[in-house]
Amino acid sequence: MLTIHHLSVDFEVGGDDTTVFARLFAEHIREWSQRQDDVRARGRLLAQEASLTGDGPARESSGGPAAGCFGGS
Repeated sequence: MLTIHHLSVDFEVGGDDTTVFARLFAEHIREWSQRQDDVRARGRLLAQEASLTGDGPARESSGGPAAGCFGGS
C-alpha cells in the first residue's frame, strides 16, 4: 500500500487569474445548481407519485402535508 502524506500541485493559468477563476467558478456553480434543482424536482415527482399510489402522503418543502393530501389545508 502506498500512502501520500503531502502533495503539492502548481499550475500556471494563461490570462488574469481572477478572471479565469471567476469564469470557472461560474461554470461549476451553474452545474452544481442545476444538479440541486434536478434532485429537488425528482424528490417532488417521487412524492407526487407516492401520493397517487397511496405509498404515503406527499410533503411540501416545509415538511407538512401537501395541500389536499391526507387532510392538508
